[in-house]
Amino acid sequence: MDQETAKKLLVEGGTFVFLGVPQETQFGIDMQCWNTDEDFRGIKMIPPGLHYVHYSGVSKGTGDISPRSGFMHYFHKKEFLVKMWDKNTEDMSKEEITDESVQRLKDNLFNLDRHLAPYPYEIWQKWKLLSSQITAELATKLSPEQGIIRASVELLSMTDEERPRGVKSSASSMESQSSTEESGEQKEESAGQSDAKRAKRVTQEEREDAMLPDLKPAPGMSMRFTEIPRDKYPPGSTPEEITKHYLDQSYSLELMIAQHDEPIHIIGELQFAYLCFLIGHSLEAFEHWKNLVILMCSCDDAIHKYRGVFFHFIRTIEVQIEEMPEDFLADIVMNKNLVYKKLREFFRTAYVSKVDGRLLTMIERFKENLTDKLQWDFTGLDADEDDERPVVVQLDEAE
Repeated sequence: MDQETAKKLLVEGGTFVFLGVPQETQFGIDMQCWNTDEDFRGIKMIPPGLHYVHYSGVSKGTGDISPRSGFMHYFHKKEFLVKMWDKNTEDMSKEEITDESVQRLKDNLFNLDRHLAPYPYEIWQKWKLLSSQITAELATKLSPEQGIIRASVELLSMTDEERPRGVKSSASSMESQSSTEESGEQKEESAGQSDAKRAKRVTQEEREDAMLPDLKPAPGMSMRFTEIPRDKYPPGSTPEEITKHYLDQSYSLELMIAQHDEPIHIIGELQFAYLCFLIGHSLEAFEHWKNLVILMCSCDDAIHKYRGVFFHFIRTIEVQIEEMPEDFLADIVMNKNLVYKKLREFFRTAYVSKVDGRLLTMIERFKENLTDKLQWDFTGLDADEDDERPVVVQLDEAE
């Protein structure tokens, strides 16, 4: 990069100043990460748009690295953002920097320049693809209330009264009650056995749940993802309608889309969850990403109604899988992970429902890329999966 271009980017781009960061702290922006030196003061020449700033404290004595923390911020042209390190908490300080202090640093930008690392422009194009549908408002809406995305969320401690102590088995009382009720009448044996098994199963689940502590995240630290509906069908649905909604989960997707300002924001949420996993190391975010992918691959009617959304879904999931850590990709294929199985279902649905035009071309290209680059097998899409085939039971002929 020539000097004139560098000077222009220094003035036109955003600047993030991070004061007091200890040497050897892991610090990064978007998909790039460094260990800081003693002269580190932040990042310069940040392209306007959404970015993910992240950091991890490193113990001087043992070299242990703390769980990653960070935040998403939309940098405007020429924006100058200043944060400080808190030595006591070994974290970013919650205190706001005064306007006077910010202005002094801003006036001294050219002298501060040698202490600022340039934004790594080699990752810029890939970052834009991974975050294309995340608006500043959406990032704020999905982030924890405190604004900091953490790989390890602090859990509230429990009082002694709240600690689990289990529950007594109600089997004996149920048997006593059952014998009393059945003394004057006979029930069908099969029905009685079924009820007993069901009661025993519920009681076992209750006992297991009662032994687990009900730990909750500290206020303001939880991710605020859109909840995936538990009920996958409208109230009052007939058995036939319930079956339909389990096979085609467009209704559930509609409910989630309704909680956003625009339908395309569901793709923004998919991107946000993926980045919080890929960069923020959040397993909670990975689970939400996986469940969103599974949901969108389980839709039929919605593919036609929200063609634009599914167009961006294909573009997004394609680049996400390319950046997915190898161990996660291996798990998807070797263990026939639900993501792999649902992608097969999605491709099959696209053909059966006769998706056409540009969307079908993208789906076909995506399938071919997965086969070429990752050797994923998508043959036999017109046949039933092994676990979906009807079971044939051979009965012995009566002599």
